[in-house]
Amino acid sequence: MTARKKRTARRAGSGAKSTQRAAGTVLVAEPASASRRFLPFTPWQWGAAGILVAAAVLRLVELSAKVMHNDEGVNASFVTTLFHGGFYRYDPQNYHGPSIYFISLVTTVINSLFFGKHGLSTDSLRIVTVLFGLGIVGLLLALRRHLGEFGSLAAASLAAVSPGFVFFSRYFIHEVLFVFFSLGSVVAWLWFRETGKQKYLMLASASLALLGATKETWLLTVAVWLVAIPCTAIYCRMRRTPPLAAASLTPTAGSEIDLFYKAALVFVILWVLLYSSFFTNLHGIFDSVRTYGFWFKTGEGGHKHPVWQYLNWMWRAEPAILILGGLGVAFTLILARSRFMVFTAFWALGIFAAYSLVPYKTPWLVLSLLLPMIMVAGYGFEQLYRRSRLAALVPLVIAAALCMYQAIDLSFNRYDDDRHPYSYAHSSRELLLMLDEIDAFAARNPQGKDIGICIMSPEHWPLPWYLRDYTHSVFQGKVVDAKDTKEPILIVRKDQVKEVNQKFGASYRYVRSYKLRPGVQLYLYEKRNPQ
Repeated sequence: MTARKKRTARRAGSGAKSTQRAAGTVLVAEPASASRRFLPFTPWQWGAAGILVAAAVLRLVELSAKVMHNDEGVNASFVTTLFHGGFYRYDPQNYHGPSIYFISLVTTVINSLFFGKHGLSTDSLRIVTVLFGLGIVGLLLALRRHLGEFGSLAAASLAAVSPGFVFFSRYFIHEVLFVFFSLGSVVAWLWFRETGKQKYLMLASASLALLGATKETWLLTVAVWLVAIPCTAIYCRMRRTPPLAAASLTPTAGSEIDLFYKAALVFVILWVLLYSSFFTNLHGIFDSVRTYGFWFKTGEGGHKHPVWQYLNWMWRAEPAILILGGLGVAFTLILARSRFMVFTAFWALGIFAAYSLVPYKTPWLVLSLLLPMIMVAGYGFEQLYRRSRLAALVPLVIAAALCMYQAIDLSFNRYDDDRHPYSYAHSSRELLLMLDEIDAFAARNPQGKDIGICIMSPEHWPLPWYLRDYTHSVFQGKVVDAKDTKEPILIVRKDQVKEVNQKFGASYRYVRSYKLRPGVQLYLYEKRNPQ
């Protein structure tokens, strides 16, 4: 080796040693790079993936086993009409917004490409709420910067196993979509503030439009946000909380006024498309405004409960999240270190107060209350984790385990137990026994599923969904004369039995009665000589 090469080798060796001594980068980096071959993700990413997998399993297993709620049956009927006839008309007096029907049409069409006529199924409908339920967990993980690494995992894990979020993610109603678009609007706005990229403002506008096209109660959520914003500003000024990071607009974005005009246009386009049923029902645009006159009356109508009812339901169904969320709100306001989290704490307090003050209450509305409580609970766990890992891990594991047990028990065992707060007027599993009996009777009859079924009970949802393949099902809603019906199968309500016996006499055989839901008993009759 020449003298020059020896000097070069010595300098290289001494440089490597000095690097090791100065920062330890070589000694630490080599094992890390070797391990990354087998573990290509960071611990946070592994944790996030595990939470999403657990959330998916809880939401997907035996998805169609639970009998549909009557509200699910009504929603399914709209999708059925869309699927077969391509038509939907928004009703300003009932049934909420159109977003869920058009989104479900997409999953149903995709499903039908693989399964033909069976593409319209309970799974193809409920998969929509499953996906949006998983989306909520994903958005909480996307708040990693504001909740912290451990805090985002904590919040996502609580949402993944929350009895309410699991149960209603397996439930074909609007609520899970509503919560997703609420959180999506907030997250997209945060990203816009932090990056200045106009695509995030457009995304926030689209989320807000979809929120309004999902449920009319979006105005209540927006009103709470508008109150929470000045409350946050005043409180943070008093506590000298640092402002949120805000980036300047990207050079391609144009002026700020032009940008917000574009965002408003995105909102209007989506609103018009959905409420007009893609220009097949232009009157729906007018109805989308007229509806609030009806819904303000609904808030004072049925399903009335006392002001503390949500607190009662949450204490019985979500005690861990209620306690952790309450502590999280207090902890967040006491620390006052993050402007966004202070806003979330006021959001939690405001939405709880707003929904509690409205007399109309249903259990699925609890999800809108749970969301900000889970966020501040996650933030509280992050602050605790920075002080003591064990002190944060132990209560989180206990809370998650309790929630998972309650979620599994509710979704797979007690879904029709009317003693549980979330099993609100739910269809009984006895309905499936009645359907089995009808299938057996049709199998013995030469007409098969073309056999006639006369449903005289005025309360019958979700039967139209389950009898959709019986082409000669007639929903009368009242007892008709014997000369007006020749259907071999009759379904009547308990209070109609006496009149049915008088009018149909010995022509029909009483099979047995089945519980439709609490307070509603259906009686099944079969014709003695159906031929």
